[in-house]
Formats: sequence, structure tokens, C-alpha cells
Amino acid sequence: MHIETERKFLVRDDSYKASAIRCHRLTQGYICRGSGRTVRVRLWDDRAVLTVKGPGNAGGMSRYEWEKEISDSDAKDLFLLCQDGIIDKTRYIVPAYSPCSVPSDGETPDRPAACGERFFEVDEFHGENAGLVIAEIELGSETESFDRPDWLGEEVTGDPRYYNSYISLHPFSSWR
Repeated sequence: MHIETERKFLVRDDSYKASAIRCHRLTQGYICRGSGRTVRVRLWDDRAVLTVKGPGNAGGMSRYEWEKEISDSDAKDLFLLCQDGIIDKTRYIVPAYSPCSVPSDGETPDRPAACGERFFEVDEFHGENAGLVIAEIELGSETESFDRPDWLGEEVTGDPRYYNSYISLHPFSSWR
């Protein structure tokens, strides 16, 4: 088990798609959710994962996460146990860059050298959640900095309305 530290943002426009290096269609359901804890099953491409997440810290940026890759057939069986509100979304993987404390040969004033490999995961929701697009970036610490591309909008880290477990129960189409 490890601590997941991520920040979450709304997305202003679809210009992130031009920088995406991969794209996946995901289906996920919740076996249980409550008191800030979730047990989720997710299926995409040729992968299936069972994930358990603990409650977030006060700011909602960090929480315990445990993941286990499972077989497609196990995932399909587990979907039978899921509560109502299956999530359907397309995830775009977009490279992100963080400033380094030590300059490198490839660094320029407008593009700091990349420190480690950081990516935005931009989720474009479908079905009853169509119109909602959220970007997340997983960080090494709560104080790690990163570049904010122009397409990145309002930060919603810690706002439970933007958790997938909430969206599965309260579809975005019902917010208006």
C-alpha cells in the first residue's frame, strides 16, 4: 500500500488532446463506497484492476491506495457486485513537466527540465456524465510544483463532488 498524492482540476478546452501520448476507454464500478473509503474495479484495454482507497487527508490531496491487477474474467464477475452508477470515460495521458532544482542541458527558460515522469490523466466522461472533463496529476509530495498548461482550469482537489465515487451516484447531468 502506498500514499497517493494528486491534484485535480477542471479542464477549460480540448487542446490537451494534441499533446496526449495515449488514450484509453475505461469502465469502472464501485463494490462499496462510504466514509471516504472505496473499493473499485476498473477495466480498460487488456487490463483489469481492483483498487481500495482510504479516506483523504484534510486537504483531500493524499490518501492510502492499494491496487491489484486481476484477470478480465474476475473483473467482469466483480462488476456483478458493483453498486449502481458505472463510470464510462476516456482517459488521455498527457506529459507534464516539473521544475528541477538542478538545471540540465535540455532546460530552457520557458521549459524547465523534466524531473521524473509526471503525466496528467485527463478524463472525459460519457453517458450521464458527458460534458465533465477532469485532469489529475499524481505527485511525489504535496509541495511538488509542476507546469500548469493553458487548458488546465479551476482546481477542485478535495472537492468530493469531483470524486468518481460521487459522480457515479450523482451524475453530472443532474447538477444543472
